[in-house]
Amino acid sequence: MTRPVTVFGPDFPFAYDDWIRHPAGLGTLPDSVHGVQVAIIGAGAAGVIAGYELMRLGVQPILFEAGQFGGRLRSQPFEGAEDVIAELGGMRFPISSTGFFHYVDMLGIESAPFPNPLTPAAGSTVIDLLGQSHYARTLDDLPPLFREVAQAYDRALEDGANFGALKQAIRNRDAARIKGIWNPLVAAWDERTFYDFVASSEAFQALSFHHREVFGQVGFGTGGWDSDFPNSMLEILRVNVTECDDHQRYLIGGAERMPRQLWTHAPEMLVHWPKGTTLCALNGGATRSGAVRIRRLASGQIEVTDQWGRADAFDAVLATCQSHLLSTQIDTEEALFAQELWMALDRTRYMQAAKTFVMVDRPFWKDKDPATGRDVMSMTLTDRMTRGTYLFDNGPGKPSVMCLSYSWMTDALKVLPLPVERRVDLALSALKQIYPDVDIRSHILGDPITVSWEADQNFLGAFKGALPGHYRYNHRMFGHFVQDDMPPAERGIFIAGDGVSWTPAWVEGAVQTSLNAVAGIIRHLGGTSLADNPCPVDAFAELGPVKLRD
Repeated sequence: MTRPVTVFGPDFPFAYDDWIRHPAGLGTLPDSVHGVQVAIIGAGAAGVIAGYELMRLGVQPILFEAGQFGGRLRSQPFEGAEDVIAELGGMRFPISSTGFFHYVDMLGIESAPFPNPLTPAAGSTVIDLLGQSHYARTLDDLPPLFREVAQAYDRALEDGANFGALKQAIRNRDAARIKGIWNPLVAAWDERTFYDFVASSEAFQALSFHHREVFGQVGFGTGGWDSDFPNSMLEILRVNVTECDDHQRYLIGGAERMPRQLWTHAPEMLVHWPKGTTLCALNGGATRSGAVRIRRLASGQIEVTDQWGRADAFDAVLATCQSHLLSTQIDTEEALFAQELWMALDRTRYMQAAKTFVMVDRPFWKDKDPATGRDVMSMTLTDRMTRGTYLFDNGPGKPSVMCLSYSWMTDALKVLPLPVERRVDLALSALKQIYPDVDIRSHILGDPITVSWEADQNFLGAFKGALPGHYRYNHRMFGHFVQDDMPPAERGIFIAGDGVSWTPAWVEGAVQTSLNAVAGIIRHLGGTSLADNPCPVDAFAELGPVKLRD
């Protein structure tokens, strides 16, 4: 049987899914530290997962949250409807995210195929480009131009990145083979952009500029990729080779269910705490307010102060918040991090993203046009302001949801200052050009919902988008959990989140870096890993990311 592709590396090919599934657990802590408090700043996926695993080991995680519980797993309900939500943050999760789905499956949360373009879940897709619309159910239904674009990118990946061999090595979990292919790619492509990779490939050079234009506007898999053209090509290679852009699912009832249910879940295997203990219970039923100050005490502990002035000392601290908050909103003692790490944290570049949703009375887009027999409306990719329009049928007896517009970077900035009603009007005007006979307005219920992540003071952007030359910064952040050789003044504070990971914008990066932090905290508190279940700290010297020359 062919093994599946998972997010196994390629930078650090460690089997996180095997580590967290091991029946003996993640490690052991001395009895003397059972019950000690560890501060976790941020109650998103990374913070809640780390808290859950530390609780299982006998630690008392204390969570701080400045904004909304769940972080960027944010599912906002529409008023007046039951279980009808707008996914403002993470909404599609590739099955290669086996660490994330470990927790989803453990909690019994159901998922379904995400209605991406040209997938059975979408039903039908309309690609509207340069004023011309194309209706399709599969790629083969589109004009040859689109197949030429898809084939050119496949060839570019093979020629420029030994793509098939790298993916097979990931399937096989052959760490040596992965590093043998990946490490030279890091040196070759860290300082070159995604657009450079595409435009300089023989496959695209043999085609027209319009082919590259189409690739940028409507792309492949989940949609257009022009917003990523300035990014380091390594960012995109990781997404492609680990199939983060393929075989995606959404969580029924909302992605926010995962951190919220983990917060109240009582683990079967639990050290020190009585049976039935939950993260929620250990935190007195609610998180602390946002952290505003972090400093080292003379005792060696780290003090965290919340926004109401409560200051407590902790044996370790995990910061899962957006990296820029450590220098802009949280008064973080400078000596806690090396200057090289501060450089990485401050230089991290975040991308903008905006979404606008409406609730509608029913999935009217499935109605058939009597003249053509086609769906009257489809999942839509376009070069118009909406960029991507996604359609969600919540089943019989429930209103449906339309993500009228999902846009990034410049397209997201166009609507940044606009109120939600104006955003809806602009989206409906754009869609009217594509579907002149469809009266979307007549189906809308309630109030629309929108988000611009760059306008949220707790995020300042949607997700990291590493620029060329940023590999070294990412290396410093990702490897920070290995602290044995650090000076004492820098030990005991850890960082995690998808912005620390190699796969920003994908929740698996948050999962993996949170588990790295758990391994680091175990070591910091004097604990050990298990001989038959080595942890990320144990594996880092052998499997860690290649270090480029400074």
